[in-house]
Amino acid sequence: MLSQPPLWFILLAFLAALGPLVFFHELGHYLVARMFGVGAESFSIGFGREIAGWTDKRRTRWKVGWLPLGGYVKFVGDMSPVSMPGEVEDLAPDERRISFHHRPVWQRFLIVLAGPVANFLLAILIFAGFYTFYGKPETAAVVGTVREQSAAQRAGLEPGDRILSIGGQATAYFEDIQRVASIRPGAPVEIAFQRGERVSSAAVQLGTETRTDEFGQRYTVGLLGITPAGLTFTRLSPIEAVPAGARTTLQVTRMIVEITGQIVTGNRSAKELGGPLRMAQIAGQRASLGLFDFFYLLALFSINLGFINLLPVPMLDGGHLAFYTIEAVRRRPVSLRAQEWAFRGGLALLLALLLFTTLNDLGSFGLWERVGRLIG
Repeated sequence: MLSQPPLWFILLAFLAALGPLVFFHELGHYLVARMFGVGAESFSIGFGREIAGWTDKRRTRWKVGWLPLGGYVKFVGDMSPVSMPGEVEDLAPDERRISFHHRPVWQRFLIVLAGPVANFLLAILIFAGFYTFYGKPETAAVVGTVREQSAAQRAGLEPGDRILSIGGQATAYFEDIQRVASIRPGAPVEIAFQRGERVSSAAVQLGTETRTDEFGQRYTVGLLGITPAGLTFTRLSPIEAVPAGARTTLQVTRMIVEITGQIVTGNRSAKELGGPLRMAQIAGQRASLGLFDFFYLLALFSINLGFINLLPVPMLDGGHLAFYTIEAVRRRPVSLRAQEWAFRGGLALLLALLLFTTLNDLGSFGLWERVGRLIG
């Protein structure tokens, strides 16, 4: 088992991971806004008091805040960093010309959407870089060995069988089998497989296994109970790598959506939700294993950031997109009072989620167990 990296290294890795992701996200908003002629008052990485910054020739203040848990672009006409409209009617004519809230709803929609899209694009570029310079791991979806008393054995699988799909999801490569099975511990699934010229199917309940990673953290995965026939790394040209990176990004996004659905429906424990503390720990651990692991984690974090921001929660980009969709349908904006109350509710929800995930993080570190021993 590997030792945990020191605290200073964890914090440095966390900032090195989160900072570029937030910058890229906000840069997406900023560049599309610039394309539509919208002015930006400030571009901030982090919240709270400014610790460093400068003002460019367009009078945009670029700065770094002391709390590195996000960022924002405050456009002309915004009352707050979350783009709540201010007294837009009181703006001077030259300010109205570059005001965000005086833009057509479709332009505002695209400006807000550009942030999450930028995170997905960053993930695609990272994966494409891996596949170009290191190679894309590929293993045929062919059974090498079958474990005793496993779900695969109960399904009647044999070495040499090609797995065509699990739970209705196609499995072109062995990695697809692992991806689909790992997030369904103990779930009933139907497996389609090919043996020679014959295609068969079997319904079976996946197994479960609790694993411990290099740093002693425990997690549960679903198991089919097979090993692959072999693994190869295929280096792709940039033209091939970008579509492959896009497919990987789509697959990871589908996994996130499915896991989120499992948590919402109660099929997966909410204790698996992690917050900033666990993100920092994981970033430090992956960085200690090398740049390859760290950049792969960076791509996963970027996809998560893009997905979370698309959730229809006020204060997040998805909440703004929901308001703009309503405005486009009704042909008039949602009232400022309704928006204000929605944003207050969204803030309360986000703070509650932050508190919950922080408690989860502390529990995963063993804090509550140690407190219990002290009390007992």
